[in-house]
Order: sequence, then C-alpha cells, then structure tokens
Amino acid sequence: RSFLTEYSCRINPACYPRLMRHWFDAVGKLGLPRGTSFDLDFHTIPFHGEDALVEKHYVSKRSRRQKGLLAFLAQDAATRVFCYGNAELRKDQQSDEVLQFIAFWKRRTGHVPEELIFDSKLTTYANLNRLNRMGVHFITLRRRSAKLLAEVAREPLSAWRRIEIDGVSRQYRSPRILDRKVRLNDYEAPLRQLIVTGLGHEEPTLLLTNQLTRSAAKLIERYARRMLIENNIEDGIEFFHLDALSSAVAMKVNCDVQLTLMASSLYRLLAGQIGNGYETAKSRHLFRDFINATALVTIADKEVEVRFQKRAHNPLLIAAGLDKTDTAIPWLGKKRLHLVFG
Repeated sequence: RSFLTEYSCRINPACYPRLMRHWFDAVGKLGLPRGTSFDLDFHTIPFHGEDALVEKHYVSKRSRRQKGLLAFLAQDAATRVFCYGNAELRKDQQSDEVLQFIAFWKRRTGHVPEELIFDSKLTTYANLNRLNRMGVHFITLRRRSAKLLAEVAREPLSAWRRIEIDGVSRQYRSPRILDRKVRLNDYEAPLRQLIVTGLGHEEPTLLLTNQLTRSAAKLIERYARRMLIENNIEDGIEFFHLDALSSAVAMKVNCDVQLTLMASSLYRLLAGQIGNGYETAKSRHLFRDFINATALVTIADKEVEVRFQKRAHNPLLIAAGLDKTDTAIPWLGKKRLHLVFG
C-alpha cells in the first residue's frame, strides 16, 4: 500500500492526458495500426475504503451498485488494443465522455472515428444526434421499456423476416428481425431500429443505428463482436489486476489505468508480430509462452545482449524477426539492444 501511494502521489493529474497523447504517437511508430471502428464501454473499479467523494456505480460482475471509480475505455476493434482511457469520471460527466474520445482521436489523427459501438447506458440521444452531425457511424442498444416490449409483442408474424448471420453459434444463426425507421426525442433525423429475436435471450434485442443502408446481418454481426471489449476488460482484471488498483489510492487510479493500457498495447503489439493465432490470445497466455523466460544479460561498451535459454516457443520469436532486434537504448548511452535465442 505504501508503494502504491508513493509512486503516484508526486504526479500532477494534468500529466495523464499528456502521457496518453505521447503514448498514442509512440505506439503508432512501433507499427501498431490505427483502426476505424471502436468498441466503447464503462468499467467500475471497486473501491473498498471510506472516501466520501467516491460515487456509487454499477458493477456488472456483482450485479449491484457500489462505491467505485468509473473508467471509460475505447478499444480498437481490429487490433483489440485499448487506445483511450479515462478513470476520473463523475456521474455528471459520463454521458459526454464519448465526445471527449472523438475530440482526442481527431486531434491525434486529423479525423473523427468512422464507427463507434456501445451499449445503451453509455450516452444520451442528444449526444447520438451530435455523433450523427459529425458523420460518425454508431450502433447501440435501445433500452427495453415495458411499453416498447408490448408494442413489439403486437407486431404480426408477417412483419418479421429471417436472416443468416456469421460468427455466432449454429443455433443462433437464423434470427428473426423487424427492421424499421423510428424517431426519438432529442434526435433530429430518422434512426434505424433493428428488433432481433432468436439470439438466446428471453426478450428481443433492440439495436439503434444511423447506418440506414448497411445490411441487417452485418450490423448484428458487428454489434456481437463488441462483446470482445468485455473479454479484454476481464483480461485486464485477471492479468493486470485492474480492479485492485483503487483499493488503497482512490483518486490516483487514473495513473494506474494509463499504465495498464500501455502494457496491454505492448502485449497486443507482440501478439501481432508473432502471429500464428496469438493475435487473439490473452495476455496471460502470451506471458506464459514468451515473457516469463530466463536469459543471460551482457552489457558491453556498445551493446546489450540478451541471450534467452532454449524454449519450445523460441522458433516463433525467431520467425517474427525478433532475433534481428537492433534498437538504441537512450538511457544506457544509446547502447544497441540485441536478442539471442538459444
């Protein structure tokens, strides 16, 4: 606890956004591609102290509300890299955080994200209208009220049609859909509403999107892949101990979240270099096969040589070209780093 308090207490909170900007640019130079479609989600990091300033948020793992720090996370859908995070949100700020992410992305890349995927609690209809004005495509859930479900139940069977979707279990590949345009408060244009049954849920799934011409099957498949961000958050909890960060230092958790996002990005970068199915492997799997290794480190006048012991997975590292590593290390007098696999 004393270490957790010590290493972040001297950091000005204004440094965190600057750190994220520099990291965003640096990781791009390392070869990590920047995608166009992003999955967005909130995650509550539980707090177990007595701090009166900490608000209560919903913790999905425990299906209840409790004290915690609310973190906003944006994941690149193609590379599964967390490319943005903010763990200093209050309840009155959370619905506008999607606009902050868009502003961040535009400053770093010169354009807004092409597509955002998120659930119904992430933002408001008024902000959906702002996204539409910006030209940002989105897919989100609509909250199921009793009145809305009653209207769906009254729809005649002839109004529904079956579609075929990929990427799901065989028993859910032929759901029934009702594809309509609707108008909602605070949204100035027609929205497309997809009502889907036959996906394994007791109640129908309601999707809202401003993509009026894209096929219904593609829209449903894309939203289904949004669940991967929840898997990656779980990976961050299990391997990087994301949920343990706020136990001792509640209001300094943003520093820890930034470091977690950086570590996660490096693991995904390594996974992409190795290939052979490791692109989708969890961080724990990558650590076990490649990172958790012993090596002899020799520091010479102009070179740092890291000679790894013989291991079953070394050929994958060699095939990825890591044996040809030749990188300057500035804090060691610009010595060159060289990796050798036994």
